[in-house]
Amino acid sequence: MITRSENTEMNAIAPKVFSSAGELPPALVLNADYRPLSYYPLSLWGWQDVVKAVFLERVDIVQKYERVVSSPSFKIELPSVIALKEYVHQSRNPAFTRFNVFLRDKFSCQYCSKPFAASDLTFDHVIPRSRGGKTNWENVVAACTKCNLQKANKMPSKGGVNPIRPPIRPNTYQLQENGRKFPPNHLHHSWTDYLYWDIELDYDGFNS
Repeated sequence: MITRSENTEMNAIAPKVFSSAGELPPALVLNADYRPLSYYPLSLWGWQDVVKAVFLERVDIVQKYERVVSSPSFKIELPSVIALKEYVHQSRNPAFTRFNVFLRDKFSCQYCSKPFAASDLTFDHVIPRSRGGKTNWENVVAACTKCNLQKANKMPSKGGVNPIRPPIRPNTYQLQENGRKFPPNHLHHSWTDYLYWDIELDYDGFNS
């Protein structure tokens, strides 16, 4: 992502008024190794940030849409895929967040194994907090509301209430691999050579 300081710099020197027709699509952002910065959510930048990054020579244009944006002093074919010129090293240890827990568990309840939307999942402490359980990678799993209520404050050894997979601390690579299993509904055909999904793609979501 473009930082606040970079955005201020780009706003100061990049063309400010662009003419375009209709809503413009985003660009897929690749790291310097030509792999997506993120699979889930997919690393996409809005067209304004893309144009500014191109103007400042921070990225290479890999693919283009058949559309042009222009200002009084600047015209560019809208990029559909860009690659950072400098490699961004990602932390091996991802942050412990609700989203990352759900992604680790593939958005499935770890008790009934059914898949759910993120909004329908909750946290469950395998060892309940009332029994001394900690809120960390090794003790928290994704659970649907029904299973969470049924488990209540039972210990995992009581009544056969055990998660399908023991919770572990994932690394960034593992989360990326899980993210590959959830491709967006709409993909532009120019992106497909740079995405390595586990299922056949059904595109094209954007007009060229």
